[in-house]
Amino acid sequence: MKNLVIFGAPGSGKGTQSDRLVKRYGFKHISTGDVLRGEIEKGTELGNTAKNYIDNGQLIPDSLMIDILASTYDSLCPCDGIIFDGFPRTIPQAEALKKMLADRNTEVSAMLELDVPEEELIARSEERRVGKECASMCR
Repeated sequence: MKNLVIFGAPGSGKGTQSDRLVKRYGFKHISTGDVLRGEIEKGTELGNTAKNYIDNGQLIPDSLMIDILASTYDSLCPCDGIIFDGFPRTIPQAEALKKMLADRNTEVSAMLELDVPEEELIARSEERRVGKECASMCR
């Protein structure tokens, strides 16, 4: 099984490239933002704990994020591969991911950095903002 990590700035195309890999190779995609929103919407114990941190303006502890990712990972396997989108972001998170995967007798197969010029990131961010405003006005 392949475990891929895709990282880059917001707007660098992590989701777009992940979608392409999913379609081409049949991998599963774990986006930390999507996973968190899903856990919160479902009202799971992990989601409620994460929501408490968010509601209090705090960052979610790495240990909680790893627990959420491990649960999601386990629910998607067995499969051909997993794409981690947006995680890890720090060395301690990378170490925690490495341990979580080692506990499952696997490891990160490759890391892909999406390096996009700042001007392009700003343009993409602006396009997203305008698109969201238009969508909310059209409802």
